[in-house]
Amino acid sequence: MDSDRFTTCPFCDSCLPLSQLTGRHANFHFWELQHDFDLPAIIQRSPNANSPPQSLPREKATTVSLSGAKYSCGGETSSDNGECKVNDKISCLIVSQTRSEFHKVEAGLMTLLKNCLESEIGNSISILSGYVDHFQCLESEDAGWGCGWRNIQMLSSHLLVQRPEARKALFGGSGFVPDILSLQRWLEIAWEKGFDPLGSAQFNHVIFGSKKWIGTTECAALLRSFGLRARVVDFGPKGSQSIPGSSADNARNETSVHLVKKKDREGRGYQVLMDFVWNYFLDEISIQFGQKHVVISEKTPLYFQHDGHSRTIVGIQVNHQQKRHLQYNLLILDPAQSTAALERSLRQKVRWEELIKRGMHTLKKSQYQLCYVDPGIASEGEVEKLKTIDSIFLEF
Repeated sequence: MDSDRFTTCPFCDSCLPLSQLTGRHANFHFWELQHDFDLPAIIQRSPNANSPPQSLPREKATTVSLSGAKYSCGGETSSDNGECKVNDKISCLIVSQTRSEFHKVEAGLMTLLKNCLESEIGNSISILSGYVDHFQCLESEDAGWGCGWRNIQMLSSHLLVQRPEARKALFGGSGFVPDILSLQRWLEIAWEKGFDPLGSAQFNHVIFGSKKWIGTTECAALLRSFGLRARVVDFGPKGSQSIPGSSADNARNETSVHLVKKKDREGRGYQVLMDFVWNYFLDEISIQFGQKHVVISEKTPLYFQHDGHSRTIVGIQVNHQQKRHLQYNLLILDPAQSTAALERSLRQKVRWEELIKRGMHTLKKSQYQLCYVDPGIASEGEVEKLKTIDSIFLEF
């Protein structure tokens, strides 16, 4: 097969499969050239997998529609104006971005999870997000550093399917979840457009090709650059800074909202986080349980960050114990897990709880951070305010 043939890359002399040379690897080098020399060319992936990528001639301008506005790339469109340069980069990235590969679960992973929850015996109630694809970290690509990007991909998979307005706005209306390298380019563009200047400075304004960890603030900046209302919530002891490993810090504009008195975090302190997640998914306006004990919320999944790792919360379960005691379980997709193994466990309904459920006793970090997306597209005036990443602080 052609995909098994190896060839030499003309840029770096690496020996690799032909399928990689005509895809992600070639795009990487073309992006390097554009970054170094500010080339406004668009790199097109050929429909024939055996053909190399083609560049449009510079004298021929191509117009790309982006959220109702039209921008040109190539020819005489290059300008010293910063906004024009950003628009050129957007136009190029819309065409050259690569769809992320992932293990597609037939019937959907969330459907399998819903079936497992419905099969449980006991007095429990569960609330789930709608559609979510699981994106796992790969040993050959991003093991040890890519969890943040994988959570952005999971959140994006939900937005693309569940929210039509987000589908039109995200990633130039491509309709798919881009790979990590493409997402890194989108984040650089968000920074160049003025989103999260403090976080951008911490990365020296460059993230493409990097293995540096990212957090909820980078997720928020990326999604906000498309006009989405991404929000950040901090949890921790009084006076604590934002999460280590995230670009957020105490210089950010944080609004302190103290809902409860300070509690012993080894005891009931983490209940603040559990209560927030429950009330978030509950969304009393739209949720009606009736005789059901598993319902679907209209809310997005939650990007769930703590020191050293991040995961995606796709729902929450509450069990009614004796003496009116409530036991909460976060329902989590972990990018460190194998999608195939997760699917197999859910289909067989064997040990899936160990992979998905996380009770309050598993919360051992001193600080946590969440990111979610409110409905709708921000107005032009609102977008300017969204460029500063602020957060709500809830004290443990």
